[in-house]
Amino acid sequence: MTIKISYKKNINPKNIKNYALFVDEKFKVLGSSNLYLKDKINGINKFVQSKDLKDRKFVLFNINSSQQVVLIVIKEEKNSLYVEQKGADFYKFIKSNNLLNLSFFDENVKINLSKNKFFLDEFFHGLKIKSYEFKKYKSNQKDKNFFIDIICKNKINLDKNLRFNSLIQGIQLTKDLVSEPGNILHPDEYTKRLLSLKKFGLKIGVYDQKKLKKLGMNALLGVGQGSIRGSYLVTIEWNGKKSKSKPLAFVGKGVCFDTGGISLKPAKFMEDMTYDMAGSAVVVGLMKNLALRKAKVNAVGVVGLVENMPGGNAQRPGDIVKSYSGKTIEILNTDAEGRLVLADALTLTEEKFKPQFIIDLATLTGAIIVSLGSEYAGLFSNDDKLSKQIYEAGIKVGEKTWRMPLHKNYDKLIDSKNADMQNINYVGGAGSTTAAQFLQRFILNKTPWAHLDIAGMAFSKYGGALNSGGATGYGVRLLNKLIEDNYE
Repeated sequence: MTIKISYKKNINPKNIKNYALFVDEKFKVLGSSNLYLKDKINGINKFVQSKDLKDRKFVLFNINSSQQVVLIVIKEEKNSLYVEQKGADFYKFIKSNNLLNLSFFDENVKINLSKNKFFLDEFFHGLKIKSYEFKKYKSNQKDKNFFIDIICKNKINLDKNLRFNSLIQGIQLTKDLVSEPGNILHPDEYTKRLLSLKKFGLKIGVYDQKKLKKLGMNALLGVGQGSIRGSYLVTIEWNGKKSKSKPLAFVGKGVCFDTGGISLKPAKFMEDMTYDMAGSAVVVGLMKNLALRKAKVNAVGVVGLVENMPGGNAQRPGDIVKSYSGKTIEILNTDAEGRLVLADALTLTEEKFKPQFIIDLATLTGAIIVSLGSEYAGLFSNDDKLSKQIYEAGIKVGEKTWRMPLHKNYDKLIDSKNADMQNINYVGGAGSTTAAQFLQRFILNKTPWAHLDIAGMAFSKYGGALNSGGATGYGVRLLNKLIEDNYE
């Protein structure tokens, strides 16, 4: 469903078919002095008094033979996340009741705007996030339009609010990328799409196989060598500060499809491995968002794009590769491939851009789902300050993280007899921690670093408070909030 918002002035209430009103928990209409509503308040009050509406979030009823009204109950708590989730819940309500046209009154929310000037923006932001659907490959699917009219005395800058509009576009790009099937969004096509982001003012750098081989990025190249598709590392730069301050760096795992390689995955649910590039999609969506809203920050996104296939030239268990860092890795399991892609990307990011910090995102381990389910992303870090900032940003936007341990004693589980390290812990246990411990070895200059394992968060069969089922876009709002609160 496409949400279309427009502004109208001095409309005769008799010409409005359906309208929505925000009410408090006692069903008192907020801003009831509104001239447009005076003749409706008595009828609404009589209806409310005649019904038991306790604990109802939304109420729909006929005000007369030609007009309907929806009452939206707003609690005293009006923090941003509450308002966004209320908007998401409202989307479900209007969809189930097939309400395709509603009018809101700006006077109705003035009491809220006095405490939260972004009240309406946040409400419709949540509604838009929840309304996402991926129907690109559905035949004869006509998209419904949901029309919202804002009846106002003076036009307010709602749908054109740069902050919210850019964030929605970034989230939708992330969801679109994650939702694409592997035969469409392979590394070659993905790279082409990233090049198109130049039009937003982003600087795009592409390292193809020839360049990667020359640089010695053999950990990344080894993952993709069984595929007929190319392997790439793409850098995305946004320079929003005039000064040449160190950028914030975001690194994403972009395994466009993961069969497991020679260490082949079971066939059941393998189709879900189209979203093994979700970490990279978060980075891409974030960078587009920063460019659209002209963020006053320098930032760089780095994504490693490969396809892990069991071809005749595929990497074998037992192979040893030399990473970009110079450290050697014994490949014991080709399905532990994401850490190999990230290893080279992390070292290059630190060396080339010398960032203030590095945050990597990856659907890295099934073990993190065992630990945290689909409620929290696993957070691993070498820096307490950065960890605290990420955790607090996540709480504010409802994209939660939980810090997990890193400790030198875990190193023995990934030490190899034949190389500097091995890519999997065969002793058993601590699968997510040993994967993060592996990544930490490729941060060579003590740069503040955090690893977000989003395997349980990037895709949802059932949907969540703000998201419909499918790609969630988890991470874009989290990192945007981190930047807004701490680095702009």
